[in-house]
Amino acid sequence: MAFADILSSLLAFLRSGALDLPWWGVLLAALGMTHVTIVAVTVFLHRHQAHRALDLGALPSHFFRFWLWLTTGMVTKEWTAIHRKHHAKCETAEDPHSPQVKGLWKVLSEGAELYRAEAANAETLARYGHGTPDDWLEGHVYARHPVLGVALMLVLDVLLFGAAGITVWAVQMAWIPFWAAGVVNGLAHFWGYRNFACADASTNLWPLGLVIGGEELHNNHHAFATSARFSAKWYEVDIGWGYIRLMSALGLARVKKVAPRPRLRSLRPQVDDHTLQALITHRYDLMTRYAKSLRQAYEAELRALRGRLDAVEFKRARDARRWLAGDLGRMPAELRQRFDALVQGSGPLQTLVAMREELSAVWERTNASREQLLAHLQDWCRRAESSGIRQLEEMSLRLRRYAI
Repeated sequence: MAFADILSSLLAFLRSGALDLPWWGVLLAALGMTHVTIVAVTVFLHRHQAHRALDLGALPSHFFRFWLWLTTGMVTKEWTAIHRKHHAKCETAEDPHSPQVKGLWKVLSEGAELYRAEAANAETLARYGHGTPDDWLEGHVYARHPVLGVALMLVLDVLLFGAAGITVWAVQMAWIPFWAAGVVNGLAHFWGYRNFACADASTNLWPLGLVIGGEELHNNHHAFATSARFSAKWYEVDIGWGYIRLMSALGLARVKKVAPRPRLRSLRPQVDDHTLQALITHRYDLMTRYAKSLRQAYEAELRALRGRLDAVEFKRARDARRWLAGDLGRMPAELRQRFDALVQGSGPLQTLVAMREELSAVWERTNASREQLLAHLQDWCRRAESSGIRQLEEMSLRLRRYAI
């Protein structure tokens, strides 16, 4: 064969690759591979490694580690440690990527840089990176040579798809920094809807994030961090949970914990130890309902004051509503001043705010004995039901119906 023929064949191969797919075939293949990467992140890194919500068999664990090495270059210990720190220090100055602290645009545009900066923090890795893989492959290949994996992926993409493989590789490299480091870490702590009144600012992005394996259900996850299932409502689709169920059926995974569904029984005549345990189990359901009641009472006060406040003051009071479902301590100062003035001018609203903080103490006071917590809960229910405030009476009655 003449040299020209050899060169022509080589150029033809580089143009089309070994698979010789049409443009739509290349597109589908790229989306398929990025989907596998998303599944590896949500099932292996997030639910298995960071939160221990499930056990994975050796076969899927090693496959996911190898695939993440090829498509992201991320080190398991680094990702796990950074995510655990995010939960431990959420929405504080120590949170590696809180848009509430660092600003939404910074997290959206520089999410990967924030990740790399925290990955270089030896204290973070030592404190939060325990229990991650520590075998020969991790120490000598994956963690030591992360760039080698993505370089090998580039070669494979070019061999499979030809010149289009360079574009496929670029999409693969941008997929996790955009969706996870940017959208989930940024938008899912800034914009969206909330099923649970967590102390942090986490939100759900459904249906915008169906392509990211369930990670878009971020508020659900922050409410029940150790749950292997992220969906909470019938219309929420957790693709990652579907894969976990499939692997469980094949004997490749074992679910350890899922979020409890609220269960109600007949009204207990008195608040007892079972009531206390049921409240701790279903606290997010109760606090979410409490937040809705508090918002309704607050909006009623706003309507009553509409004609007595100037436009600026009324807007500040109205803007404060979004903080009622979370930690009031993080409310901006200019809003908090108007909020406090409005609350202090309303007896029922003041009581609702104060008693919500008292109720939270039932599961937040780690230094109190069980007897002390039970006495605290009994006193809270007694005062709630005799307060004359409908919302408090309803909360107490629901609390007394919870079942484990």
